[in-house]
Amino acid sequence: MSGRENGFVPGLEGVVAAQTRLSHVDGGAGELIVAGFPVEELARRATFEEVVYLLWHDALPDVRELADLRGALARWRPLPRATLELLRAAASEGTPPMDALRMAASTASLRDRDASVNGDTAREDALAVVARFPTIVAAYRRLLDGEEPVDPDPRLGHAANYLYMLNGEVPGQGSVRALETYLNTVADHGLNASTFAARVIVSTRSDLVSAVVGALGALKGPLHGGAPGPALDVVFEIGEARRAEAVLREKLERGERLMGFGHRVYKVRDPRADVLGTAAELLYATDGDEALYELALEVERAAVALLSEHKPGRNLQTNVEFYTALLLHGLGLPTELFTLTFAVGRVAGWTAHCFEQLERGRLIRPQSEYVGERDREWVPSEGR
Repeated sequence: MSGRENGFVPGLEGVVAAQTRLSHVDGGAGELIVAGFPVEELARRATFEEVVYLLWHDALPDVRELADLRGALARWRPLPRATLELLRAAASEGTPPMDALRMAASTASLRDRDASVNGDTAREDALAVVARFPTIVAAYRRLLDGEEPVDPDPRLGHAANYLYMLNGEVPGQGSVRALETYLNTVADHGLNASTFAARVIVSTRSDLVSAVVGALGALKGPLHGGAPGPALDVVFEIGEARRAEAVLREKLERGERLMGFGHRVYKVRDPRADVLGTAAELLYATDGDEALYELALEVERAAVALLSEHKPGRNLQTNVEFYTALLLHGLGLPTELFTLTFAVGRVAGWTAHCFEQLERGRLIRPQSEYVGERDREWVPSEGR
């Protein structure tokens, strides 16, 4: 049974499970609206702190409000000793980075015993996870490399601090703008699997940190977290522009998927790919390997043409993974941090959805359709 005629929809495909003011995805038109702004406009102009405030408050902050948010994030950015000890233990065991982030995220709301939460634990928890995600990721990366974590600099903004904590050097404005553009681009994207998981958890009146940890668990799955690393690996494998068509054609003939192309929602070019493509062009023109950027463009052209030939009518276009890989590589991030850096941006959306769900106050509790046996007779164990 397909089940759709009986109310069952596999994968909840097309089912509207929430109303939100946070983002709108139109896959047919290739449109992403974030809190009223086209992603192309918001991503390139806003700081990440402005996007966080916008998602949480449905308005852009004024000068004082922005300063207050930056100050609050700066106060939460340092990690508690217990979190650092957990990360050291995980690094000593070679724990995969995504698992380390999931474990450390559970401790993100630890605070000094005498710290005030102003009666708004959810808001403080949101500040904690947004502020501490970059610190956790950067500290764990350095510990894996046998280096000591770099303390955050309260004078630096969110994106700048992330790059600073990774390599110990204050980044240039071009790099900061490139990372902010990326974080803004991925901050929210409709009711995807991780966001839905967060809303389900917080709808039970569980705490916000638990909801974010659940979202991380969903993001960890390869069907949701994506594969920006493999998208870049293909570019390196090809190596020279003249090899692009032959290598990609061979992959398609073997039945392989071309990573970085096609999307479950977008039936035209992913608008986030355009935003990040422009950001990558600017980054590589001023502070990067322009030859790699040109090679990536040729790989993209060849891939789109071959997909049109091999899968006619599917309209498989470049998605966000392709330029995510190129941009984050240009910023010096290793591929194993790509999905974690996505989480550094998406945690803004997760927390905003939690606030929205808490305002609605409705437990998310769908039904299931039973398809098992009926009227079975019990047989004692000696007779089975």
